[in-house]
Amino acid sequence: MKATTIEKRVQIVQNTIAEACLRVGRAPESVTLVAVSKLHSAEQVVEAVEAGLRHFGENRLEEALPKMSEVAQLTSTPIHWHLIGHVQPRKARHALAGFVMMHSLDSLKLAERLSFYAAQRGLFLDVLLEINVSGEEAKAGWRADRWRADPDQRQALWDDVLRILALPGLNVRGLMTMAPIVKQAEDARPVFVALRELREALARDFPASDWAELSMGMTDDYPVAVEEGATLVRIGRAIFGPRQ
Repeated sequence: MKATTIEKRVQIVQNTIAEACLRVGRAPESVTLVAVSKLHSAEQVVEAVEAGLRHFGENRLEEALPKMSEVAQLTSTPIHWHLIGHVQPRKARHALAGFVMMHSLDSLKLAERLSFYAAQRGLFLDVLLEINVSGEEAKAGWRADRWRADPDQRQALWDDVLRILALPGLNVRGLMTMAPIVKQAEDARPVFVALRELREALARDFPASDWAELSMGMTDDYPVAVEEGATLVRIGRAIFGPRQ
């Protein structure tokens, strides 16, 4: 049977991840490929499922929820959905609808709303704290571009982390960041190094929590992210092609 375009792309991405792992002595199994299906159809998701993928990321609840339902009608294969885009606190209750992990927990207010609805329903949601490592004004998440040099910035982050870890219904699993758009993937390396080092500092100061996950790296820079410790890479264009 002739391989589909998506199947070929999936194989290329998986091979690239494996090669990056080999360069730094990691097991390829330590990296989870999350296919970003934003603005792609349920049929394309199913095609990626048939190519072997099981983890999919969506940015917007308004698009994700009906698509998740449609995909469930098209395939019986279990799929793990990741919420990777910004969620307004007033929509927090919808983030509990079938997602295995939220990568984009970007404020204490959102954490409190998620906790309220999770506790109300007796649920637990795995979350990653979105960190603005680069300091770009347009980026969401906690500012951490100067957490080593700026005691106030560090303390503000540490205070919020302490409060979030005490909330019921949330399992903080690690950190997420979005690197700036760069001409060369290598230019993103400092951002990935910074997130890894921040994760290590938080793990030292909050050892009771699980800081295992680093969600970083997209189509243009994921090999470098893998080399620097990414456990989740969010890949859209390299799998599905350009968004329509």
